[in-house]
Amino acid sequence: MAAAAGDGGGEGVHEERGAPGDGSTSGAESLDRLYPAVGAARPPRKRTTSQCKSEPPLLRTSKRTIYTAGRPPWYNEHGTQSKEAFVIGLGGGSASGKTTVARMIIEALDVPWVVLLSVDSFYKVLTKQQQEQAASNDFNFDHPDAFDFDLIISTLKKLKQGKSVTIPIYDFTTHSRKKEWKTLYGANVIIFEGIMAFADKELLELLDMKIFVDTDSDIRLVRRLRRDIGERGRDIEGVIKQYNKFVKPAFDQYIQPTMRLADIVVPRGSGNTVAIDLIVQHVHSQLEERELSVRAALASAHQCHPLPRTLSVLKSTPQVRGMHTIIRDNETSRDEFIFYSKRLMRLLIEHALSFLPFRSCTVQTPQGEDYEGRSYSGKQITGVSILRAGETMEPALRAVCKDVRIGTILIQTNSNTGEPELHYLRLPKDISEDHVILMDCTVSTGAAAMMAVRVLLDHDVPEDKIFLLSLLMAEMGVHSVAYAFPQVKIITTAVDKKVNNLFRIIPGIGNFGDRYFGTDAPPDWSDDTLDT
Repeated sequence: MAAAAGDGGGEGVHEERGAPGDGSTSGAESLDRLYPAVGAARPPRKRTTSQCKSEPPLLRTSKRTIYTAGRPPWYNEHGTQSKEAFVIGLGGGSASGKTTVARMIIEALDVPWVVLLSVDSFYKVLTKQQQEQAASNDFNFDHPDAFDFDLIISTLKKLKQGKSVTIPIYDFTTHSRKKEWKTLYGANVIIFEGIMAFADKELLELLDMKIFVDTDSDIRLVRRLRRDIGERGRDIEGVIKQYNKFVKPAFDQYIQPTMRLADIVVPRGSGNTVAIDLIVQHVHSQLEERELSVRAALASAHQCHPLPRTLSVLKSTPQVRGMHTIIRDNETSRDEFIFYSKRLMRLLIEHALSFLPFRSCTVQTPQGEDYEGRSYSGKQITGVSILRAGETMEPALRAVCKDVRIGTILIQTNSNTGEPELHYLRLPKDISEDHVILMDCTVSTGAAAMMAVRVLLDHDVPEDKIFLLSLLMAEMGVHSVAYAFPQVKIITTAVDKKVNNLFRIIPGIGNFGDRYFGTDAPPDWSDDTLDT
């Protein structure tokens, strides 16, 4: 699931704009730096996953649009990023309707994982003197120097590269950043809007399309008055003072000249549906050129090689072999399948924990004697389950790791393209400092596991701190993950040699999620539709 995020300060209708310090907007200032030259006994439960394709894959709320379609791979079979997010810059004067146009574009695009980022989120932190000026409407929030362009550029670069970022939340009533920052991740399309969207050379280079929303100045003033008085608690005198002293001069000097940099100028803002349709068509064509096919590449790559050294298989004792016999048996009841699967999970996790870093330590026993022991030398352990089957391994992890943190990633296979798609993720804060145990019950081609590893890497988890755990893996999946991410430790209880043309592990275990949860699988769904 992804959302149009980055509520920021809206569309630049706040009075907080202009030149820090004395508020001067002298014509002597140059624009050169701003821009370049031009269950078993019970009847089986049905899956609740919707396959309806007649309705747009989105939900609308009062604050955002949430897309229920998944994010396709943004990396190749090598695990490296192969397509950047498409970035749309949306500039224009204060209250010109930029945010409204942005949301219309998002809705018309009808693609998942769109991020709406506002320049208003990046106002600089004010000094005490500047705070006093802002309180009396004497601070220029419409000047380029009021914005933290270094942070804007670094944030856009990371988002464009598919990385996770944190965004400041600006409080327009106190003219300050809140302590809480917002996390954004995963974008096919980034819409970056604000009055200074085109006001920096390096920033312009990150924009794939530049749109200027051109709205009559009288309309912009009326909108500003309505919003600032009705929503910001300002008085009409203060709004007019701010507008005449800072907003209008800044528009004439810094904003209107950037119109010539735009690829498309949208007169009348959100009322110009023809322009918006043309923009959407162009973005769609650009996205089509960036489409990838990862699973097909995995099926033909890295095979016929010896199993990698990063793979560790639980020793096949008579006990382990016996449990595999039970859970692989098609006649095994659901209760027995769950019971012996849980036993295997516990053994697998205990085995995996032995690969964590430990240091020597000395403790004193109740008898007053020293004991030379070992203790975990990392900061914290976090478990991340790939839904749905991966969550069945969480109880075993909690049973052996006290206070372990848990995250979840939902990846499903697109029934039309056969590609894995990221639908939802929730990861603990500061996960980049943890050792991460990534859990999925079966891995066939490795496509879903690769996507989950890529998500963790995008959240700055070091590759050598990721442990991929699975009850059963196919050799293809082992090779795929190991080739793309050679420092990820792969740990399983068994490796089967083959995957059939439906990407089912052979001899395999069936669809683990269906057998564990007692759900029916439609006949046209492969084993790895939910569990790969």
